[in-house]
Amino acid sequence: MSRVRPGLVAAISAIALTAGCASSSTTAAQDPAATATTATSTAVPTAKMSPISSPSPEATSATARALPDGYDANRNAKADIQAALATAAKEHREVLIDFGANWCPDCKVLDAMFHSAQVEPLLQKDYVVVAVDVGEFDHNIDLASKYVDLQTSGIPALVVLQPDGTLRTATNDGSFANAQTMDAGQVSAFLTRWAPGGNQ
Repeated sequence: MSRVRPGLVAAISAIALTAGCASSSTTAAQDPAATATTATSTAVPTAKMSPISSPSPEATSATARALPDGYDANRNAKADIQAALATAAKEHREVLIDFGANWCPDCKVLDAMFHSAQVEPLLQKDYVVVAVDVGEFDHNIDLASKYVDLQTSGIPALVVLQPDGTLRTATNDGSFANAQTMDAGQVSAFLTRWAPGGNQ
């Protein structure tokens, strides 16, 4: 019996990873002209779905902080965003809001990439990250609608704000809703493009 369990868990995980995290009205075809990123690779991410690691040893500066660990439905997302904006203003960073949910395989893949050696240093250097739980598209929806259209973006949906709260970009095109088809290089390209002083 103990030998069957790991195999069963792996099978369930594989089935879960085949499902996307788009909202019910998100279509598979996206308008390329509206794409927030220019990445086209369909490489499978190399990040493991194991428990999230803590920040790398290199992230030890005074401004380094742990990235969000999943989406906490009990957090006050509005207060978290306000606190992030204040921190971003002091530290000359942007605010990256990650709208998603713990049930979403694509959100888990993106979270793993956020904690990867290629992506985490960019986040630590240029962003204050806020993870906002949207439940099953029934939680924090009013807040999300201020920044992104979840009907077209699906989840995860990313939003970049300037420290004064000005919206720089939102992935309304659904470019991250299929994070399982992305790699860390594509995520890094997005973060580099929208970093303070980045080329938009």
